[in-house]
Amino acid sequence: MTDTVISSASKEVVIGFERPFVVIGERINPTGRKQLAAEMAAGDFTRVIQDVEAQLANGAHMLDVNAGIPLADEPAILAQTIQLVQSITDVPLCIDSSIIKALEAGLNVYKGKALVNSVTGEDESLEAVLPLVKKHDAAVVAISNDETGISQDPDVRFSIAKKIVERAADHGIPACDVVVDPLVMPIGAVGSSGRQVFALCHRLQKELKVNTTCGASNVSFGLPNRNGINAAFMSMAIASGMTSAITNPLHQEIMTSIMGADVMMNHDPDCMRWIQKFREPPAANADGSEGRGRRQTRRRRAVT
Repeated sequence: MTDTVISSASKEVVIGFERPFVVIGERINPTGRKQLAAEMAAGDFTRVIQDVEAQLANGAHMLDVNAGIPLADEPAILAQTIQLVQSITDVPLCIDSSIIKALEAGLNVYKGKALVNSVTGEDESLEAVLPLVKKHDAAVVAISNDETGISQDPDVRFSIAKKIVERAADHGIPACDVVVDPLVMPIGAVGSSGRQVFALCHRLQKELKVNTTCGASNVSFGLPNRNGINAAFMSMAIASGMTSAITNPLHQEIMTSIMGADVMMNHDPDCMRWIQKFREPPAANADGSEGRGRRQTRRRRAVT
């Protein structure tokens, strides 16, 4: 069993094969959100605070923080955002950037053990990101593509993931601190993309013994009723061994599918989290007091 421990200054979240699925909230990301991007660039973090509160209220276990705003000072904004978020919540964070200086700025202010998003199989990325991950005792998301791009062959993606895990070990980073992203392609464009990811998740768990994550919403890009596709994908991915995902916890259809998959995988002992979430409250009496359930109030038949 492989456990990946991510922490803030006071709270741990563990990603693992036999543990409940970890939801990493995706909302603190200005990509495709023009108003959020403009506000963050101007130093207004009101919407960021709202996104933190909403995601936690809807069940996120961790939060992804991204500050990729064109023509803005990404390292400074990312560091400022991380400090703000850590001042209002104790959940661990995923520091998300393709800019090395931004990752370094974020890690320099982060309190705890962060998840760095991300490193690829490209040699330049490996040599830039892995020493930074080791220096800050972080964990890292490993994207299974390299200089050749994203292969449609799951075996190629597995080989790239293996390369990253081995190079991480060369830098003193254990496999438990490498969380592999098998890369979810839009199912509307690549009909086999779901099966590719499911096969990869199974191999990554059984052969490399590493945890997995993904940008889950990619699978439904371009399709109607995206939440329906995303929910189906999440439950099947969990059954195939996926252990975390960066997704939107505000979509209850998706969160319900994740909780249901945890029940089916026996990652919700005695179904207690499911029961606590969905149990119907007792009906109220006419005077407003709490009544007994139907089964309790039904009269027993007389024994003849």
